[in-house]
Amino acid sequence: MTTMTENASGLREFKMPDVGEGLTEAEILKWYVQPGDQVTDGQVVCEVETAKAAVELPIPYDGVVRELRFPEGTTVDVGQVIIAVQVAGEAGPPAAEAAAAPVEAPAAGKPKSEGRTPVLVGYGVAESSTKRRARKGAEVPAQAPEPVYAASAIQAVQGELNGHGPSAPVAARPLAKPPVRKLAKDLGVDLATITPSGPDGVITREDVHAAVAPAPTAPEPVVQQTPAAPVQALAPVASYDTARETRIPVKGVRKATAAAMVGSAFTAPHVTEFVTVDVTRTMKLVEELKQDKEMQGLRVNPLLLIAKALLVAIKRNPDVNASWDEAAQEIVLKHYVNLGIAAATPRGLLVPNIKDAHAKTLPQLAQSLGELVSTAREGKTSPAAMQGGTVTITNVGVFGVDTGTPILNPGESAILAVGAIKLQPWVHKGKVKPRQVTTLALSFDHRLVDGELGSKVLADVAAILEQPKRLITWA
Repeated sequence: MTTMTENASGLREFKMPDVGEGLTEAEILKWYVQPGDQVTDGQVVCEVETAKAAVELPIPYDGVVRELRFPEGTTVDVGQVIIAVQVAGEAGPPAAEAAAAPVEAPAAGKPKSEGRTPVLVGYGVAESSTKRRARKGAEVPAQAPEPVYAASAIQAVQGELNGHGPSAPVAARPLAKPPVRKLAKDLGVDLATITPSGPDGVITREDVHAAVAPAPTAPEPVVQQTPAAPVQALAPVASYDTARETRIPVKGVRKATAAAMVGSAFTAPHVTEFVTVDVTRTMKLVEELKQDKEMQGLRVNPLLLIAKALLVAIKRNPDVNASWDEAAQEIVLKHYVNLGIAAATPRGLLVPNIKDAHAKTLPQLAQSLGELVSTAREGKTSPAAMQGGTVTITNVGVFGVDTGTPILNPGESAILAVGAIKLQPWVHKGKVKPRQVTTLALSFDHRLVDGELGSKVLADVAAILEQPKRLITWA
């Protein structure tokens, strides 16, 4: 079965594709077209969210939109028809008639099939999450759809996941992804007046910022501006005066994260060790690197040097970089490091990873970290970016937390939690002085890593952060 079907009248139906490697459903976040709109091959018509990421779906043919089968906020099974398009040049009602067709709610007026009861957790809620998720009705198609789709549609979706824009839509519509469109709207910038610099003529965030302030800026301000709106959106909608409870459906990324954390916590035997360390010299080095011409325009912060310290510690203790093969009852040693960085996003916790981080120079690592954080905060992390991680860093210090006992990312051997860096009294050279101090916590899978090995890794990270010159002598 393909992602589209066609009847004798030339009406083509586009079906929800499997955009997440075997996932069974996706939620329609936003429609970019309405009945009566003209669409072209490759034009993005909607944004959907799977359990792994948000993805834009391009339509694979030209024509006029006849019908949107599901409204925004609906979770649709893979294989369900989501949009009907009258192919250009073939029989069908005029655009005016099509425009009058309303968006249909799934299975209106029909008895609902028994669905899953949402499990309630203490996550924040986005504005769109206050209404209950619409579910499809109890009707059953004549033949169950099979997850096999047209190569053209899959290639288009894969292009979106790899960061390439779709083929050019109608000329009057500037090419830009939703976060960029929102940024332009917030800043009062008309996208039609911007000269795009992205691949295939796509307008980037930098293009929008340049239109407001022509002077070149480093990526840092871009990252700082993006969290503002999502953080406000996560605030509870109902006040204590109007409701005593709010029910939040658990779906998409949050649902997948919850299942993964439960599986990890009750599968891998966790051990957590702690160390408190003076990182004053590391903080001084961060400030020096910000002035280094080789690091200009890059994201330089303590996390960069902590990541580098962990990579050096893994190089000195390579057995920590492994995974457990339950079926074969084997330990699989990894000769590469895909470094995961836990990122809190409006859609939940994501852990994208930097591929082959062990082989990167410090400037390359800084660039990768900056891109990873920006993409995650925009909600555009691809499924591929979250697969294959070996070890992870979670920076709880950004929330003012001293430390924690992090749960392993499934399939990984260790996770390093970094606490807040604070000025504290510390014995330095025999005298009590104010020093920059933090607490590190390393959780590891005790099937793979014994206490000695885990202790060596954590001690090495601490030693490097205390004396960052070891980044040279130990590398």
